[in-house]
Amino acid sequence: MKQKTIFLIIIFLAGIFIINLLTSNKETIKPKAVIGLDAPPFELTDIDDKKWRLSDLNGKVVLLNFWATWCESCKLVNSSLQSLMNSRKDNDIIFISILYRDKPSNAKQYMQKNSFNFPVLIDDKNIALTYGIGGIPETFIIDKKGIIKEKVAGPINWDSPMIKSALEQLIQN
Repeated sequence: MKQKTIFLIIIFLAGIFIINLLTSNKETIKPKAVIGLDAPPFELTDIDDKKWRLSDLNGKVVLLNFWATWCESCKLVNSSLQSLMNSRKDNDIIFISILYRDKPSNAKQYMQKNSFNFPVLIDDKNIALTYGIGGIPETFIIDKKGIIKEKVAGPINWDSPMIKSALEQLIQN
């Protein structure tokens, strides 16, 4: 009887140890992008092998758009973003796109076919996670100080007068 009790106690303690080992998370959880806080930094390479760092864009309003060539609504967003950028005389707004779950070769072909000239950065599979991307298109508006001012999930016409006016206010601040 004593041996059976000791055996059950050992099994019980081993079970607790295994459960604790399996449920402990040793990895550091990265913060997600939050409106009103600093945009998570990144250093990514674009489809032309140029390195981009978010910190290099301080002093500019940044539109950071996650997209893919297979996403139909992303095509509408990209077209309106390119139109917005073409209408800007100054380069006080920077449009940066991040390719999400797609091949860089697809993006390169897509950009050439549509005569788009904005940078396409390749997600390192961490940036989308860090920014908390739930679907695409998703766009973050980052002010000149690097603070996330807005997150837009889904398609939107970036070339509309209302959007242009809101962006102009960010530039003036």
